[in-house]
Amino acid sequence: MIEISFGKLVLLALIVLIVLGPEKLPKVARTAGTIMRRVRQNWDSIRNEVERELALEDIRRSTRDAARQVEAVEKGIKSELNQWCEPLDDTITAVKSVQLANVQEKQQPSPPIDPAGSVAGPRHPASAPVGTKSLAAHTSETADGQD
Repeated sequence: MIEISFGKLVLLALIVLIVLGPEKLPKVARTAGTIMRRVRQNWDSIRNEVERELALEDIRRSTRDAARQVEAVEKGIKSELNQWCEPLDDTITAVKSVQLANVQEKQQPSPPIDPAGSVAGPRHPASAPVGTKSLAAHTSETADGQD
């Protein structure tokens, strides 16, 4: 900037007073003041606009950084959830298949019960109580005549 000391300012005022004269000096001073005010206002306006643009750019930059961080956290959370969900999905599938098997087993008609209280129908030899013979084993022994 231009350095103007008090002595230089007084010298400048004397030169202007001599050149312009006392009649035109007040009018020129008002005009110069008005011009200086407009220049300052325009300069302040431009500076404020530049500062706003810089602030907006900082906000945009920080918003982009925050969005990247959120995306990184989201990816981390999704991977953690996938690690937890895969075993749970397997467990859920297993539970559903067991439930389906139970439902299907319940929907199968049960063999009729005879009045004596025993269940009629063929039995699997492995399902016979311990110490008793199955119906198939008893039938085969009777046919052989061992009874």
